[in-house]
Amino acid sequence: MDPAEDTDEDGLLDYDVQMIIQESCQMNQLTTPCRLNMNQLNIRKLVEVIKQGDVLALQELCDFPAAFGQVDKHGWYPLHWAAVQPLVPVLETVLYASFRLTLEEQTLEGETFLTSAVKAGLVENVKMLLEHGASPNTTNAKKESPLLLAVRSGCQQMVSALLVRGARVGQICLKKWTAMHEASKAGCVHIMELLLNRGGQVAETDQHGVTPLGIAAEYSHPEVLELLIKHGADVNAQAPNGDSVLYDAAGSGNPDCINILLQHGANPNIHNLSFQLPIHRAAYEGHYLALRILIPITTRRALRLSGQSPVHSAADGGHTHCLELLLQDGFDANALLAPHISDNYGDMRRSPLYFAVSNGDTASTELLLKSGAKPDLDPLRCLLVAVRSGRYEIVKLLLTAKADVNCYFTAINNTVFPTALLYCLKDEVMMRMLLNNGYSAENCFCCYHDDDWDDPNDSIYSKSQEEKAAVSYYITFCDFISVSWLASLAGRVVSILLEYVGQVSLCGKLTNILEKHKEWPHIHTTICEKKLCSKAVRKESYYSFLTALGQRTHVLVLLHVCTGFYFLNQWFLTGPAS
Repeated sequence: MDPAEDTDEDGLLDYDVQMIIQESCQMNQLTTPCRLNMNQLNIRKLVEVIKQGDVLALQELCDFPAAFGQVDKHGWYPLHWAAVQPLVPVLETVLYASFRLTLEEQTLEGETFLTSAVKAGLVENVKMLLEHGASPNTTNAKKESPLLLAVRSGCQQMVSALLVRGARVGQICLKKWTAMHEASKAGCVHIMELLLNRGGQVAETDQHGVTPLGIAAEYSHPEVLELLIKHGADVNAQAPNGDSVLYDAAGSGNPDCINILLQHGANPNIHNLSFQLPIHRAAYEGHYLALRILIPITTRRALRLSGQSPVHSAADGGHTHCLELLLQDGFDANALLAPHISDNYGDMRRSPLYFAVSNGDTASTELLLKSGAKPDLDPLRCLLVAVRSGRYEIVKLLLTAKADVNCYFTAINNTVFPTALLYCLKDEVMMRMLLNNGYSAENCFCCYHDDDWDDPNDSIYSKSQEEKAAVSYYITFCDFISVSWLASLAGRVVSILLEYVGQVSLCGKLTNILEKHKEWPHIHTTICEKKLCSKAVRKESYYSFLTALGQRTHVLVLLHVCTGFYFLNQWFLTGPAS
C-alpha cells in the first residue's frame, strides 16, 4: 500500500476519534445536571417521606441507597431528619439504608445525628443510635457533648443511656463547662447523683474558675448544694476574682442555700478582689431575707477592711427596704468609702447619699436624709449632681436638708461664682429654686474688669502685680458667659440674677455682650432704677471680688485648681447625667 494513502487513513481515523471523544464529553455535560436534579429530587422526596413517617414508602426508597448519602441545602443527611422525628421504625429503616455513613457526620450548624436526637429529647432514638455505633463523646460545633445536652434537657433516662455507653462526665465544652456544671445549673439532683456515681468531680472549675457548688448556689438549688457538700465540695471555694460560694448564694438571695452553706462552715467575712462581702451583694441585689441572715454574722472588722458599708450597696441598688433594715440595725447613714474604693469612681464619690442622688433615686435619698445623712460629704456635692441631672424633687430634698447652695467644685473649674449656676443656665425653674434658697447672685457680678475694659490703660483704680496674679486664676461670670456657646443665654440669665441682688454694676465686658440682646433695655432700666453710680460701684465691686476670692482660699487648699475654658466646656456640654 502506498505510504501516502496510509497517512491519509490515519488522519481520518484520528479525526473520528476526536469527534467521538467530543460527543462523549458533550453528553456527559448534558446528563450531569440531570443526575444532580434527580438526586435533589430524590432527597426532597426522601425527607418528606421521613417527616410523614411512612415506613412502607421509605422501604421502597431504600432501593436507591445513593440518596441516603446526599445532603440538603442545610447540610442535613436523611439520617439527621430521621433522628429528630419520633418514630423508631423510621430511624431504624434509614439507619440500615445509610450504611455508607460513619454516624459522625455533621450538619452545617455542626450537629451530629446523636446530638440532634438528644436536643429533640427522643430517648429511644438516642438509644438506637448508640446501639448502631454512634459515639457518645463526639461533640457538636460548640464542643457540647451529648451528655451535657442530655443533662440540660433534664432527662434522666437519656443521661443514663449515655453513661452506660461510655459517655465521659468530665468532657468540657468551649467555656470549660462540664455536665456537672450543667446539672448544678438545672438543679437536677437525681442526674447529679448519676454523674457523681460515674466519676463526676466536685472540684472541677469552668472558664471563670467556678465550681459546680458555686453554680448551684448562684442558681438557688439547695438540694444540689447538700449533695455536692456530702461528696466533699469546698464551701469556702473562691473563683479567681475572689467570689466565694456564699457570695454567689447571697446574689441569688435564697435563704435555704445561705443557711446550708453556713451550717457547713462557710465564712461570711471573706471578701472578693473588689473588697465585696456577701452582705454587700445581698444589699445591692435587694434580698431582704438574705440580708437579715448576714447582718449579725458579718464582723465590723471585715466591713472596715472592705472599705465600704452595705448601706452604700443598698443605696446603689435602690432597695429602700434593705436600706431601712440596715439603718434600723445601726449602720451609719454617713459612712464613707475608703480611699481605695472611692478612687475607683471617677467622680470621687464617698457617701451613700451620693449613690442615691446620682441614680436619681428619690425614695432612697429621702430615707437617707431622714436618717441623718449629711448632704455635703462628697468632693462633688450631691446638690451639684442633682442640679446637673435636672432632678427637681431631689434638689428640693437636699435644699430642705440645708445642702450648701453656694458650694464650689474646683477640680473641674475655678469660678468666682458658686458652681451650681453652671448646670442650670438653660433651666429657669432650677435657677430660681437655687436663688430662692440663698444662692449668692452677687458673686456673678464680682470681677476685675473696668467699665472701659477694652482699654487696659484706662482704669479708675489700679491693681498691683500680686492682685493681677491672684485674679488670673479665677473665672468670672462675665468671662464665663462670654464664650461663644453661652453668649446667647446672657440676657435672660442676667435679667433673672438682677432680681436677687442689691447694688451691683455691670463691667464693660458684660455690658458689651448684653447690648446685643433683646433683654438689654430691661436690664439697663433695672440698673438705673437702683440708682447706681457706675464708677463708685465698679470700685466697690472689685473689692467685693477680692473678698470673694479670700473667702474661697480654704477650698483651694483642699482641691487642685484646674482652670481653662476647655475643661469647663467638656464638663458643661455633657448635659444632665442619666
